[in-house]
Amino acid sequence: MANVICMRWGTKYGPGYANRLASMVRRHLKRPHRFVCMTDDPSGLDPGIDARPLPDFDDPGGPERGWRKISTFRRPLFDLEGPTLFLDLDVVVVGDLGPLFDHPGEFLIIKDWKRPWRPTGNSSVYRFNAGAHPELLDRFMREHAAVRREVRNEQEYISRELHRAGKLSYWPKEWCVSFKYGCMAPFPACWWRPARIPAGARIVVFHGHPNPPDAIAGRSIKLTRHVLPTPWVAEHWK
Repeated sequence: MANVICMRWGTKYGPGYANRLASMVRRHLKRPHRFVCMTDDPSGLDPGIDARPLPDFDDPGGPERGWRKISTFRRPLFDLEGPTLFLDLDVVVVGDLGPLFDHPGEFLIIKDWKRPWRPTGNSSVYRFNAGAHPELLDRFMREHAAVRREVRNEQEYISRELHRAGKLSYWPKEWCVSFKYGCMAPFPACWWRPARIPAGARIVVFHGHPNPPDAIAGRSIKLTRHVLPTPWVAEHWK
């Protein structure tokens, strides 16, 4: 059984994000799987979603929401076993997810787009075996102040620790693409050339601005990253 997991807490993302994600996974993952949403509020989630409480995580606070992802490495992770794919709530699935479970590697993550010379991953999409790597959570809970001084966010910490252990691998670069860097045209062409889905893409990652609703509506906040209305996002994000 394949596992697909996500996390939702607070009010930044409503239950519709988890419902859309589960729907996209059902369309693009044909093998038997469980879709688990770890959340502090299961209300509004579709019946087919396995809602679980957020794993225990004595979050010491700070501006980065992503630190909570480290709690996915607890052992045990509820009753989950086997290959487990974590997806951020605001990704858009545009292709077959089966190969993400078949690709070899103990731990797979997106290679950072902005700083490809560093062994840092983007944690919007990562795969591991449920219950593996509990040392990541254990160390963070013991040394969270020191870890926060050493790295900017959870993806730098996860990547660093698994790189040191020789367990870090990356997805083929065409599979998980950034909407900003991989789909949108660079300035100034972004003003007249709409975003496209690159060949071979399976997941489009929205990080920072724009998010999927912004891309659909064509809402921009930067002159150098002008977002034209992008209908294909609405076609897939449902």
